[in-house]
Amino acid sequence: MSRVAVIGAGAWGTTLALLLAENKHQVTLWAFEKELVAEVKEFRENKRFLPGFPLPEMIDVTTNFADLKGRDAYYFVVPTQHLRSVARQAAMAISESAVLVVAGKGIEEKSLKLPLEIIAEETKQENLCVLSGPNLSAEIAKGLPAAAVAASGYAEAAKKIQSMLMSPRFRVYTNNDVVGVQLGGALKNVVAIAAGVVDGLGLGDNAKAGLMIRGLAEITRLGAALGAKQETFAGLSGMGDLITTCSSRLSRNHTVGEQIARGKKLSEILKTMKDIAEGVPTAVAARELGKRHQVPLPITEQVYGILYENKDPYQAISALMTRAAASE
Repeated sequence: MSRVAVIGAGAWGTTLALLLAENKHQVTLWAFEKELVAEVKEFRENKRFLPGFPLPEMIDVTTNFADLKGRDAYYFVVPTQHLRSVARQAAMAISESAVLVVAGKGIEEKSLKLPLEIIAEETKQENLCVLSGPNLSAEIAKGLPAAAVAASGYAEAAKKIQSMLMSPRFRVYTNNDVVGVQLGGALKNVVAIAAGVVDGLGLGDNAKAGLMIRGLAEITRLGAALGAKQETFAGLSGMGDLITTCSSRLSRNHTVGEQIARGKKLSEILKTMKDIAEGVPTAVAARELGKRHQVPLPITEQVYGILYENKDPYQAISALMTRAAASE
């Protein structure tokens, strides 16, 4: 049994806490909102982000980083755009022997840095790991089977997280391509917004399949330019996560695209969402990375246009379909 901290009490953070408690680990769940912590303590349930799933007594909740000292592992499950400030505050509680795990997916908009880079800068720790894959919180909380990948430059760190989380219903694989795993998890959210647009416009399964596979090619191109292994994008954090996020009605990013296609404004959509759709800020960062490394990202460009330049979704689809002929 390990003592574990989960930093971030959204749907996925709460689900990870449940998975860890199910494996008999002692878990402290940290939340920013004092009201949320009070509610969870009173009802033993995260009614705001993961209603309907009671939290066992092995899960404690707090807003105080001092309560997280001396843990064997720290899972950061906060939106990427807020990760830096949270990691900076949490650093005082973290010992050198602990494994730090990033379970969020995104790219910091201002710096264009990946989550593990942010964690390393703010905590000065090296024992880092990223957890990614096709992991919809509601399904996993229900007990449905799922798989994930734990990636680290240190094999023992990845194995430790694999051992912590593995169960008959949650299978974890290890990987050493931290750049590829992070990029796959981040960039698929941008493609998922485009997939939501396709579904919202009623353009059919052929169109969405074409979009997804060309989206994967786009992700792989940028990944290779940043030093990732191409085969990583055929795995759980690449194609696996892409399929789920582009296909499921539980996907926040798919929902954003679908609602935009039906005429809603981005600002209106985001106001109604409890959790953050990471693909929205990631579209900005990914577009800039593509420019910096001279990698063509046609789908990302059109998603950016729809989100930030009020581009008509039909015009965006037309722009993709009428690009110059090319080989696959």
